[in-house]
Amino acid sequence: MASKDEKIPIYSVAEISAELKRVVEGNFGWVRIRGEVSGYTKAASGHLYFSLKDQNAVIDSVCWRGAVSNLNLVPEDGMEIIVSGNLTIYPGRSRYQIIVQALELAGEGALLKLLEERKKTFLREGLFDQALKKDLPFIPSVIGVITSPTGAVIKDILHRLSDRLPTNVIIWPTLVQGEGAAEQISVAIDGFNKINSEGGINKPDLIIIARGGGSLEDLWAFNEETVVRSAARSNIPIISAIGHETDTTLIDLVADKRAPTPTAAAEMAVPVRSDLLEDLDNYNLRLRSSINRTVESYFTHLSGLVRGLPDARSVLNFSIQLIDDKSADLNRGLRRRVSNSYQETQAIRIRHPKQIIFFKREQLRERIMRGFSREPSSLIIDINKKFELLGLRMVKAMDFESRARQKNLDKGSRLLESFSYKSVLERGFVVVRDSKFKSISSVKGLDIGKEVRLEFKDGEAGVSIKEKKSGSQGFKKSKRKKSSKKACDDEQGQLL
Repeated sequence: MASKDEKIPIYSVAEISAELKRVVEGNFGWVRIRGEVSGYTKAASGHLYFSLKDQNAVIDSVCWRGAVSNLNLVPEDGMEIIVSGNLTIYPGRSRYQIIVQALELAGEGALLKLLEERKKTFLREGLFDQALKKDLPFIPSVIGVITSPTGAVIKDILHRLSDRLPTNVIIWPTLVQGEGAAEQISVAIDGFNKINSEGGINKPDLIIIARGGGSLEDLWAFNEETVVRSAARSNIPIISAIGHETDTTLIDLVADKRAPTPTAAAEMAVPVRSDLLEDLDNYNLRLRSSINRTVESYFTHLSGLVRGLPDARSVLNFSIQLIDDKSADLNRGLRRRVSNSYQETQAIRIRHPKQIIFFKREQLRERIMRGFSREPSSLIIDINKKFELLGLRMVKAMDFESRARQKNLDKGSRLLESFSYKSVLERGFVVVRDSKFKSISSVKGLDIGKEVRLEFKDGEAGVSIKEKKSGSQGFKKSKRKKSSKKACDDEQGQLL
């Protein structure tokens, strides 16, 4: 009689493990398990390994590399999460485990805890510093909007922009919640910053990131690290308009400006066109008024200066008289200079070279008579040659000195002629003299009926004074006669 144990089939380790695996996977194909993350590691292969535990039990969890990119968040030790996946057995260790396909935070309390931890991390890194905030452009030429293309948010933004100030808008459509939303928003922010205007699309001057209201889970994509870091490194100013006024996400803290609603973001982005036109009209009126006041002030000041100026004719007459005086002084000075130069030239007595040669020959004869060892005739011949050379050199020196003095004399003569009043007569001026050839430079020196003489460039004429008054004179012409040299030529005349 066979024993009871002999009737039980015998399994190998592998067979029993495979049987258990079929049983577990058949009864628990797809499950969701809630627990606290413990022992989280990321292998070099890219797989994630961690344990889920509660107060009474622990279960191993593994997330293959292909599923990691689909996770909404990266698990951390101490994080309470809900994982979804297939329950199976790992035969190599005879341990059951869950193959994680998705995970989410367990409850709003866990989300808030994670949000607070991330906020502290970003604060330590300085991503929220006010010094990093960029000023918004006053009137952006292009606005980039990152939001869902089908929701009411984009319609509200476009409508508000059209009402206030029509502006070019580039929409980058993205998911705003759920799986993959954070990655798309991050790509959109980086994409706007990488736009090259040479490609035909103008780079935005401002970015608006907007989404309607929702729960903390719905808005969680805007708390993800990839979104926050993309916003922090953006060179384009960002306005965040996420949820309602009471909703606060991490992108609100890193953005350059936070709007309570998407509509408010559009109002922050552009001013009101009618207000701009009104301000422009006011500035125009103020500018015109300021210009008028300035012109009137300068005109009043200029009028006061003009009243303080002397009569132009009196200033001109005084200047002409001063020129006449200086011209006369210059004429006399040049004459004295030429006269002195001529006297100096006459005072220099240079003997003729023949006289010098004759004198030297006489000296030579006297020396010969006193005795020389050489033949007198040859000595005389040598000395005569030397004196002939000396004579030629002296003749050349005299000729050079004579030409130099003649050149200086010609230069002085030309300068004298350039300052002579006769050159002024060529331009239509005349010299007025009385009967004693004394210059008259003022109407006060004229008497009615008095004879005066006028010297022109080509002759002289005598006239009598018929009338005198300030600014003009009447003349009665007498006969004209040719120019003749008078004793007054030695004195510079006055010009009128």
